[in-house]
Amino acid sequence: MDWRSIMNTKNIMQCGTVLIAMLIFAGCATVGPDYVKPDIKAPPAWNTGESKGTGQPSMSQDNLASWWTSLDDPVLVDLIDRAIKNNKDLKKAQSRIREARAARGVAESQFYPSVGASGSYNLTRTEKNGEVGTTRELFASGLDAGWEIDLFGGVRRANEAAQATYEASEEDYRMVHVTLAAEVALNYIDVRTLQDRLAIVEENLKLQTETYELTTYRQKAGLVTQFDVDRAKTNMEDTRASVPTLKTRLAAAKNRLSALMGEYPGFADPKVAAPRGLPDVPVEIALGVPMETLRRRPDVRNAERQLAAQTARIGVATADLYPKLALNGAMGIDASSFAGLSTANNRTFNMGPRFTWNIFSGGAVRSNIEIQNARQEQAYLQYENTIILALEEAENAITAYVNEQKRMQSLNDALASATNSTDLALSQYRSGLIDFQAVLDAQRTFLSVKDSLATSKGAVVADLVRLYKALGGGWTPVPGPKVSKRGQG
Repeated sequence: MDWRSIMNTKNIMQCGTVLIAMLIFAGCATVGPDYVKPDIKAPPAWNTGESKGTGQPSMSQDNLASWWTSLDDPVLVDLIDRAIKNNKDLKKAQSRIREARAARGVAESQFYPSVGASGSYNLTRTEKNGEVGTTRELFASGLDAGWEIDLFGGVRRANEAAQATYEASEEDYRMVHVTLAAEVALNYIDVRTLQDRLAIVEENLKLQTETYELTTYRQKAGLVTQFDVDRAKTNMEDTRASVPTLKTRLAAAKNRLSALMGEYPGFADPKVAAPRGLPDVPVEIALGVPMETLRRRPDVRNAERQLAAQTARIGVATADLYPKLALNGAMGIDASSFAGLSTANNRTFNMGPRFTWNIFSGGAVRSNIEIQNARQEQAYLQYENTIILALEEAENAITAYVNEQKRMQSLNDALASATNSTDLALSQYRSGLIDFQAVLDAQRTFLSVKDSLATSKGAVVADLVRLYKALGGGWTPVPGPKVSKRGQG
């Protein structure tokens, strides 16, 4: 073995020793706070007294994930399925997941060495007094490698932040999923409610037209004055005037359905053209407890992941206070001819550690740490506020659903009385026992109560949809992504 081989072996052993020492030291410290998931502080039961007796047992995850199937309306199920496949906001949320996944890959790449290749050719020619002088050519090629050792865990913290951000993007997708299903259902309920209300108006127009014709006949017979005829016509035309407004709202609800499905206006029209009434409402809803709701809601889970990411960024910023150590190496060939690139005597090689330390930066590093600490505090407050708002939404949804059912029952009773009074008023008017004002009052009350009842029936189903959404329903639970262990420790 010649002396070059001995020296190469010695150099390699020295570099290996340095590398092993760097790797051992790299696993010794990770600066910045370790993230601890906050405990969810939730009341043991719902605050509203309306929920007593309806909280146990809790709804299964599968039923809550696809709550719209429990409404027994195949048209609604089809609309939601189409929206989930084609909605643009949901596709954007999917794209954000891919973006976060790729960003996580960028962060993970910092654990590994980087290697680059280069090549160049230079032609140098000198001229003097208009005459060509010396011409020189230089060919060069080489490889450069670098590996920054994660001495104080800055890269590890960056990976923690990237992983938490990726998981937050998944929760964001689930939140869009939940909102989309609820929005489709709410607009579908609007369509069916407006169709019912239009049918009620048409029915009342028929009744009021008959009353107008009866009054006209009695006026010609000299039994009533023109005043009664005019009042009958006013009542009839006032009812007719409500039709365009209802049709405008119906068209808007249909167009919104089309947009939610990622289609142009008019796409949903044939799917909901045939009136079929409102979906069925379950007799009882199993609410579970607030803790279950908070664990399921994607917005709460998203806020928690955002807090985890921001906590890790404190460590990334803190690592800039400490030295950085890297192992660099380069191998190249310089030659005056292309053939010379294969000559061993033209080769160059260097390898060794590089130490850097930002000793003075005018307080920029510590200011950045303070920025990240403040942002962590904001993320924690946002997390707590998300929990409060989630409970508020759920409590409001429970109260609205229960009270609207009570209102609907009262309107049912009122409609029965209004129907009887309208029939009785017409009968007595024909017999000349009462004046026409009593008939008008009875018909107006009948129309108002019947329209209010139709609106209330729609509101009950809509409040149920909002309740399902508030409980965190509308997405299918899946196992969370495994946290990458590469480069840890």
